[in-house]
Amino acid sequence: SFTRLKDDDSGDHDQNEENNTQKDSEKEKNDREKPQSTTKRKAVVPGPAEHPLQYNYTFWYSRRTPGRPTSSQSYEQNIKQIGTFASVEQFWRFYSHMVRPGDLTGHSDFHLFKEGIKPMWEDDANKNGGKWIIRLRKGLASRCWENLILAMLGEQFMVGEEICGAVVSVRFQEDIISIWNKTASDQATTARIRDTLRRVLNLPPNTIMEYKTHTDSIK
Repeated sequence: SFTRLKDDDSGDHDQNEENNTQKDSEKEKNDREKPQSTTKRKAVVPGPAEHPLQYNYTFWYSRRTPGRPTSSQSYEQNIKQIGTFASVEQFWRFYSHMVRPGDLTGHSDFHLFKEGIKPMWEDDANKNGGKWIIRLRKGLASRCWENLILAMLGEQFMVGEEICGAVVSVRFQEDIISIWNKTASDQATTARIRDTLRRVLNLPPNTIMEYKTHTDSIK
């Protein structure tokens, strides 16, 4: 259904872009002049006739200079929110403008997490969880990332509320994709996530998949 809906976005979005940019810069000016406490973020909701997702999700991007140690504080400063979406159509609007992971340079990551969950180990939703890690040779990241996030948005993992988000990490020698879940100790859930990953990513049989708890990652 995702691929079909990709082309449904009939471009109204783009025609309004020029007017919006002007409105946005005026709005930003007004927002800046307002005292911080009164500015409430507007809830992201599906547009009329759009296909709602079960959860809202937020795209994040981070990039760092290799060789510099990262503290969680510097990590948090390095990570930028791209935007939040509530429907299939809103997802394609973001995604179609984003660089594919295979075209990213340097040491970069895209994160796609449920709205309200920061892509950090310390977040309450993540701290007792873990992640499946799959290391990919160069050239596979774009396809695998797309398959992974479409499976996640389409609720194909069938593990209730366990999925927190997914990450693709572009590195010099290889790329890494991972999917984060809430409860590392729940083996039935982690096994089901692994089996779904194998299926949706169509991985070669010899692909190594590693499960790592976030407490181990922190160490």
